[in-house]
Amino acid sequence: MTDATPQSTFRGLPLTPEQDAEVRHYIKKREQHGAPWDTPELEAMLRDMLQPPSDDDGGPGSTVDETKAATERATASIDETMEPIEACEERNAAMETEGMRGPKR
Repeated sequence: MTDATPQSTFRGLPLTPEQDAEVRHYIKKREQHGAPWDTPELEAMLRDMLQPPSDDDGGPGSTVDETKAATERATASIDETMEPIEACEERNAAMETEGMRGPKR
C-alpha cells in the first residue's frame, strides 16, 4: 500500500491511509450503483475523520487528565518497600478501584 500524503489523498485532505481507503471505497460503491457520491453523507464522514472526538464535558483532554489523576492516586498507594510483583499487583488493584469509582465531577 502506498503512503497517503495530502497530495495523494481525497481532495488533498490530511487523511490516514485507512481513512483515504474508506472514502475511496464509499465513492466506488456509489458509482457502481449509479448513485451520486458527493453527498451530505460523505461530507459528514469527512468531518468525523478530520475532527477529533470530544467527550460530554467538551474537552478532548479531560479523559486523559482523569486517567493521569487516577494513575497518580493508585501509585501513591504503593509502598516503596514492597516487592516489585506485589507493588504491580497493588497498583493494578488500585487502578481497578479508581476505574470503578468513575470519573471525578
